Amino acid sequence: MENLIQNEILQSFLILLGSFVFAKIFHFCLANYVKKITDKTKSDLDDIILKIITKPLYAFIIFLGLWFVLKTLSFIEQYSLWIDRIFFIGFVLIFTLIITKILNILIPRWLKVQKKFEKTPKLINKIINIIIFLIALLIILGHYNIEITPLVAGLGVGALAVGMALQSTLTNFFAGLHIISDRPVNVGDFIELEAGISGFVEDIGWRSTKIKTLPNNIIIIPNSKLADSIITNVSFPEKEMGLVVQCGVSYESDLEKVEKVTIDVAREIQRTIPGAVKNFEPFIRYHTFGDSNINFSIILRVEQNLDKYLITHEFIKALKSRYDREGIEISWPVIKIKK
Repeated sequence: MENLIQNEILQSFLILLGSFVFAKIFHFCLANYVKKITDKTKSDLDDIILKIITKPLYAFIIFLGLWFVLKTLSFIEQYSLWIDRIFFIGFVLIFTLIITKILNILIPRWLKVQKKFEKTPKLINKIINIIIFLIALLIILGHYNIEITPLVAGLGVGALAVGMALQSTLTNFFAGLHIISDRPVNVGDFIELEAGISGFVEDIGWRSTKIKTLPNNIIIIPNSKLADSIITNVSFPEKEMGLVVQCGVSYESDLEKVEKVTIDVAREIQRTIPGAVKNFEPFIRYHTFGDSNINFSIILRVEQNLDKYLITHEFIKALKSRYDREGIEISWPVIKIKK
């Protein structure tokens, strides 16, 4: 009996050692030979998937070897059923982890191509993970022939009680789903809210949406409040936008000359300043006889909202300098008092 146990332990040790060696060889082949093949492809998707599955498969081989080891030991044969159950759960969890990580890569890419999501809200990945793990749980329960109908009924009653207690949280959760499905805003868009808040949408979470303002602060807004707000999406339908700069010249000015000089300056700004739309033809429109000036608008175009600050800055400097050289006057308010 003692010799039998010693032989089983030696055999188990060899199996476990063999599983480690096989796992190392398998990992080496993936990391060297298979990676060379994926490096030659145009897409980086296969490289990412290979990186995702390498470590879990390495762990799976060792885990499988450990299962074989325990199955060969006769003195723990009475626990064989429990060993099988524990290892079945482990195998399911390993493959569930692999599937969730792969889907977390594939679905955002599919959404970017099909639905034009530049960045995917993290809420989508969280929902995907919950669904996959629920399926894994149902597979485990089904394998052990556990009746899920009473469980679902019990969960239904419990969910009702939890739902009443977390009514505000659930309202924000479903508002987040509404924002993602209806898409009034996407992650990365620059938005302006009726409350005077403006900034880039950083993420749409399960309870709140994070907005990054230009001073580099994060404003957190509950999804339900965002869904009910009046939103100006500056990035929709495209990020390019017009830039209107107001100006005015004195009544003694030659308006034809003013128009020509102003457009020359605007063209130079459009052509040379980063963030300006290079092929856009700027123009001006006179619109008001003011108290001291004839007022007009200069229309330029920028690639995205954030570019308007630099373009406006450079344009005003260049226009003032050119007006000074051309003798064009921008008057300031003057009050005449009759004697």
